[in-house]
Parts: sequence; C-alpha cells; structure tokens
Amino acid sequence: MRRIALLSVASVLALVGGCGGGGSAGVQSASVSSAAIAPVILSSAAYFAMAASIDLYQVKSAELALERAHDPANRAFAERALSAHQGTSAQLSLAGRRLNLLPSASMNAEHQQMYDALAAAGDFDTVYRAQQNIVLQEGVRLHGGFAKSGESPTLRPVAANAESVMRANLQALRRSH
Repeated sequence: MRRIALLSVASVLALVGGCGGGGSAGVQSASVSSAAIAPVILSSAAYFAMAASIDLYQVKSAELALERAHDPANRAFAERALSAHQGTSAQLSLAGRRLNLLPSASMNAEHQQMYDALAAAGDFDTVYRAQQNIVLQEGVRLHGGFAKSGESPTLRPVAANAESVMRANLQALRRSH
C-alpha cells in the first residue's frame, strides 16, 4: 500500500522558479509559505532520491561556505551542517543498499540550480542563509512525512533521524542571527 508523505509544493516551485541565477534568487525564495503544503505520494525510491539530493546539496554548500563565508556564524553553521549531513548521507546510503537503491553522484535540477546561484552570489552570506532556511524546511517536511507514512520500514527510521537532524540545524540557523 502506498502511503502519503508530505512535501511542500510551494518549496519545490520556489526552488525551480527562484534559483535560475543571480545573487538575489535565494533571498526571494526564502519566503516559502508553510500553509501551501499538499500531499504528494512518494515511493521509497523517490524519497531516497530527494533525500540524497538534499544531503548532497547540504554537504557541497557547506564546503563552499567554509571557503567563501565572511560571517563567522555562517562558517560555524557550515561546519555543523557538513558534519551532520555526512552522517545522514552515510545512514541513507547504508539503508538504500539494503533496498538496492544507490545515491546519485549529482543533485537534482532544483538543488543544482540553488548551488549554482550560491556559487555565483555576490552577497554569499545572505544567499547562503536564505537557501539553508529553504532546504532545511524542505528536508524537515520530506523526512517527517516519510518517517510517519513512508512505505519502507528500512527507510522510515533513517527519515526520522534525518528529520531530527534537519530540525536541529534549522533551529541553530535561526538562533545564530
């Protein structure tokens, strides 16, 4: 039986529409409304692909932030995010192998567009924080929905842990400024 996982359609639309280039794209997309959450049916493979893309974006953007961020709070957050998402990536990969699912070596189009916009940003620190807010909220919804109603008993505990990690990172991001 398929179960329903929640994924914000507004978040996906903001990622697709708001990250086509330029430094302000990440800032414009930061005002994603949590009221626009619509149920989307996700298979284990679809959840796995989206979760892997989020983790890869988080790792790569944190590495970039360690190189380019001027704000010490952003550097500290990047260190936290890098460590956390290396851990969640490893857990996801291990669980995926049990289901014959392998993480992609590349991000999905939306996360790649966000990363490209971040790399090109003139005001790196502002765009980094705005994008982190978007992706962390997206991850909390994705992982939380799958943890509650995902079809795979192998992936549900991984999703629950990832939701906890992303929720803690979102709180840390909000406290740091």
